[in-house]
Amino acid sequence: MDPHVRMGRLYLYSFNKDATDSPLTEVQRKDCAAILDMKWCPIPVAGQAVLGLADAKGCIELLNLMELEKNHFMLQPLLKKTLGQQCIALSLDWSAGQAIRATGQPLRIISSDSKGQLHFLAVDESEPSIHSLSDWKAHDFEAWIAAFDYWQTDIVYSGGDDGLLRGWDTRSNLDSPLFTSKRHSMGVCSIQSNPHEENILATGSYDEHILLWDTRNMNRPFDDTHVNGGVWRLKWHPVYSHLLLAACMHSGFKILNCQKPLEERKEGSFIPVSYKSHSSLAYGADWSRLCLKPDKQIQQQTFSASDDKSNTGSWKADICWNVNTEYPLSSSSLDTVDSKKSSEEQGTLPKGMITETSDFFVPLLIKEGSSHLTSSLKGRLLESEEPNRTKTVVSLLATCSFYDHALHLWKWETRSIEA
Repeated sequence: MDPHVRMGRLYLYSFNKDATDSPLTEVQRKDCAAILDMKWCPIPVAGQAVLGLADAKGCIELLNLMELEKNHFMLQPLLKKTLGQQCIALSLDWSAGQAIRATGQPLRIISSDSKGQLHFLAVDESEPSIHSLSDWKAHDFEAWIAAFDYWQTDIVYSGGDDGLLRGWDTRSNLDSPLFTSKRHSMGVCSIQSNPHEENILATGSYDEHILLWDTRNMNRPFDDTHVNGGVWRLKWHPVYSHLLLAACMHSGFKILNCQKPLEERKEGSFIPVSYKSHSSLAYGADWSRLCLKPDKQIQQQTFSASDDKSNTGSWKADICWNVNTEYPLSSSSLDTVDSKKSSEEQGTLPKGMITETSDFFVPLLIKEGSSHLTSSLKGRLLESEEPNRTKTVVSLLATCSFYDHALHLWKWETRSIEA
C-alpha cells in the first residue's frame, strides 16, 4: 500500500430489530484504502446484492453480498476499476436509483474524482465486468459529487469545489455541459435526484444552502433552505417523496419537509427535526429501507408516497443505538440511549442501509427475525391504524460523524390524523 494513501476500514453489521438492547452484530471488517463514498446498488446484479465503493486510491470497487451459510453473510470482492493515477475517487452513483424504471436498462455508474474528472462506467452483469464509457474534465478543482438523473439516466449532474453545478448529456459531446449554474456561492458537494417525482433535483453546498430545482428550468431553484452548515450529503426518503435528509457538517443532521415546494413550486421547505448536539462533523446520513413496527401485533404493509397526506410530525428519538468507540472500532457493542439524556448521548438523523464518514463507512445488513433483507431492493414502511384513525409510521435512521468516529441508529416516529 502506498504510504501516502489514507487507510480506512469497511464494516458489515447485521441488524436485528427484535434485539432492543444490542441490535447490531459485527459480521465483517475489512482494512482498505479510505472510503469516500459507498452505495448499495438498488437492484440485484446477476442476482446478488452489490455494494459500490469510491476510495482514496482512485478506484471504484464492487463487492457482492454472499451467503456463506444460512444467515451468515460476507462481502466479497467482485470488480475493481482504477479511475486514474494519483487521484482520489470522491463519489459514485448508480443509474438504477429509480429501481422500477431501471428494470431491463443497462446498469451504469457515474463517479467523480479529486482532479475534477467525471467517469462514466458500464457494469456488464453477464461476465461480470466493469469498463469505462467516457471520462472528461468537469471542474477546475475537486469534483465532490456526481449523480444521475434517475428518470433520464443519460443525464448526469456534477458539483465541484469551483462552486459550479453542471449537467451533462452522456450521449453527446462532453466538452460542453448542458448547463452551468453559479447559484451556489461555494463548493457544491451533494446532489440527489428525487426517485419518486420526475424533474426534481436537490443540491447542497459549503455555502450552507439546500436548493430544490425543477430540471426543466435550471436557471433558478424553486426552493432555498439555509441550514447553517455545509451540506455534505442529501438523501431522499425511500418511500415519502417530500422528506429529505441532510448531513450538514458543523450544523448536525436535519430532516427537511419539502411537501409545499414540491406541490406549489415555490419556497416553503421547513425543518421538523434536527440534531446538533454532536462533537464532530456530520458527514454520513441515510434512511433504512426497513422501518420498525409501532407495535409488534401490527401487520406489515406496503404503501406509496401518494398515501401520505400528513405533516411529518415531531422527532421522537425514543430509542437510539449508539456505536461510539475510538477508531478503529474495537467492538460492536451498543448502548440503548434515551432521548432525554445528555447531548453527547443523543444522535442525529437518518441512515439505514449505509452509514458513512470520510474515515470509514458502515453498511448495515438488515435482518427481520431470521430472514435476511438484501440491501435496499424494495422500500417498505410500516404503519398502524389507531382507534382515532391516527396513522403511525416508524422509520429506522442512521448517522455518523467524522472526528469522533461515531455511528448512531435512530427510531423516528411520526403520526398523522387521517381525513
